[in-house]
Amino acid sequence: MPGDPRDVATLLSIMAKLRDPDGGCPWDLQQNFATIAPYTIEEAYEVADAIDRGDMDDLRGELGDLLLQVVFHARIAEEQGSFAFGDVVQAINEKMVRRHPHVFGDASFEDAEAQTASWEAIKRAERASKGEADTSLLAGIARGLPEWQRAVKLQKRAATIGFDWPGPAPVIGKLHEEIEEVRVEFAALADGDEAARDRLEDEIGDLLFVAANLARHGRVDPGVALRRANAKFERRFRAMERLAAADGIDLAELDLDAQDAYWNRAKAEEKAAK
Repeated sequence: MPGDPRDVATLLSIMAKLRDPDGGCPWDLQQNFATIAPYTIEEAYEVADAIDRGDMDDLRGELGDLLLQVVFHARIAEEQGSFAFGDVVQAINEKMVRRHPHVFGDASFEDAEAQTASWEAIKRAERASKGEADTSLLAGIARGLPEWQRAVKLQKRAATIGFDWPGPAPVIGKLHEEIEEVRVEFAALADGDEAARDRLEDEIGDLLFVAANLARHGRVDPGVALRRANAKFERRFRAMERLAAADGIDLAELDLDAQDAYWNRAKAEEKAAK
């Protein structure tokens, strides 16, 4: 391997070799921005998973995988004559200095909320300087984000000008309202109203949007919360399977009430272990 294995330049040279038409890797040579993008997203989630599990060895490896994605995209761009890895580094260095005038300049803010407002103002100025036609407060929120994350970003951006509920209580009230609207559409669907299916999708969307807002008011990341809920469900379901197997029973052969009894046993076992 050329160079110091701890040097980013070595990683850049490895990627250049992989993308070299003369002796490079056939798979790497076939890739482009679009084909690599899903791997970039996947690696970011694997970083988050390692953090959730507190596995520092795994985190180190996953951060390396994520860094590789940046290098991969930069290499493709360099081959096209668009930009290189050094330009990516320069851009983020300049952006971080520009967006932190209270650290690298003379600005000062009373609190984190004021600093966040300044951050958004700087981002709007950046977009304007690029001549972007969209001058909305909501401009620049990527459509490629997971929708729960985009919902929170939209809500946060609107909140910077005071368009927000004053606390969790009215959000909970709105959540109950949305649940009732979902119930109405389920009833309509059960009565044979096929048009209710489209309305149901719309109402469930509203329900999830309000749920994301409630999480925001509680300063809870809805993605992290759902990840914890998924992990909890998986852990308890696997315990159900184990308990049923110990009794010589196949869960699939049980009715819902009997399955639920195993679920409750799994919950009780989990609480007793704490």
